[in-house]
Amino acid sequence: MDFTFTDEQQMLRDSLSGFLAKNYDFDQRNAIVRSEAGWSRDVWGQFAELGVLGMPFSEEHGGFGGGASEMVAIAEPFGAHLLAEPFIASVALGGAALAAGNSDWLEKVMGGEAIAAFAYEEGRGTPDPEAVAMQSGGSGDAITLSGEKRMVLGGADADVLVVAARHGDTLALFTVDPAAEGVAITSYPTIDGRRAANIRFDAAPASLLLGNASDAIRTLLDNAILAISAESIGAMGALLRQTAEYAATRKQFGVPIMTFQTIAHRLADMKIAYSKARATMLYTAALIEAGQAGPKDIAILKGQTGKLGREIGEAAIQTHGGVGMTDELSISHLHKRILANDALLGGFEYHLRKVGTLA
Repeated sequence: MDFTFTDEQQMLRDSLSGFLAKNYDFDQRNAIVRSEAGWSRDVWGQFAELGVLGMPFSEEHGGFGGGASEMVAIAEPFGAHLLAEPFIASVALGGAALAAGNSDWLEKVMGGEAIAAFAYEEGRGTPDPEAVAMQSGGSGDAITLSGEKRMVLGGADADVLVVAARHGDTLALFTVDPAAEGVAITSYPTIDGRRAANIRFDAAPASLLLGNASDAIRTLLDNAILAISAESIGAMGALLRQTAEYAATRKQFGVPIMTFQTIAHRLADMKIAYSKARATMLYTAALIEAGQAGPKDIAILKGQTGKLGREIGEAAIQTHGGVGMTDELSISHLHKRILANDALLGGFEYHLRKVGTLA
C-alpha cells in the first residue's frame, strides 16, 4: 500500500492550507464563531468554488471522484484551523447520506447552495446502526416520523434533514424538510465552537430516500469517522507545533523551557503520540481506499485518535501553564475540538473495548 499523497492530493492540501492561512486565522475564526450564524456562508461559498465540497463524491454523483485520501487531505487542515463551517455535518455525514440514496439535494450541497444534516444519534453515543430505535409510520407518500434525534451537527442550519429510522423490519434513510409541521429544532453551541441541535419529530412528514440502508449507513459512518479523526489529527499537529514554538521561546532562569528535561520529554511524548495517530489514520485511509477496512480497523483509528489526542491536548495545556486554558490562545480551543470529536460516533473507551471484542 502507498501511504503518501499523490501530487494532485498534495496540491489540494497545499491550496486549502494556503487559503486557510490567509483567510481563516485564529482571530478571523473567532469572529465568525461569535457571529449570529456561528459560521460564514462567504467562506462556505469559497470552499464550493475551490471544489472542496464536491471532492469526496464520485463523478457519477456530480463530484470530483475523490475518496478516503482526499477526505483526509481536506479534513486535516480544517482541524488545524478549527473550522466552524459545517463540513463534517453537511459533506461527511449529510452529503454522504444523500449520495447513498442518489438524492437531487446532493448537487445543491456540493455547490454550497444547501446544507444537509444527518439525524442519527438517539442518545446512545455509539455508531452502531442497530441502536437506532426511531420507527416510521404510514407508507407510500404518507410516511411520518416520530421521536427525537440528538447532537445533530448543523441541524438548525440544514435545508434538508436525512434521518435514520426503522421502516418495517429494516433500517432506512428518510429526507425531512426542517420547516415541516411536526419538526421542532433546539439549537445549541458545542464546546468546540460549532453548532448542533436536538430535533423532535412529532408525526413529521418524510420521504423514503433509501430502504434497507444498514450497509450504506455503516459505510457512511466509517468514512465519517475517518474524516473526524483526520480533523482531530490536524488539531493535534497544530498543538504540537505551537507547543514546541512556545517551549523554544518561553524562558525561565534565562534559558528556554524546552531545555528542561521534563519539558523535552513531554514534547517527545507528544511527537510520538501524534506520529502514531497520524500513521494509523493514513493506514486506515489506505485500507478504505482498497476496500479492505473492517470494523476493527475503524475502531482502532477512532480509539487511538481519541486517546492520544487527549494526551497531546493535556500536555500542550500543561506546558503553556495557565495561559493555555484561556480563550485568547488557540491551545484550549484545539483541545476542545479533539474532545468534541472524540464524543462523536463513540468515544475512545467504547472503540477500544470494541477492539477487544473483535480481537
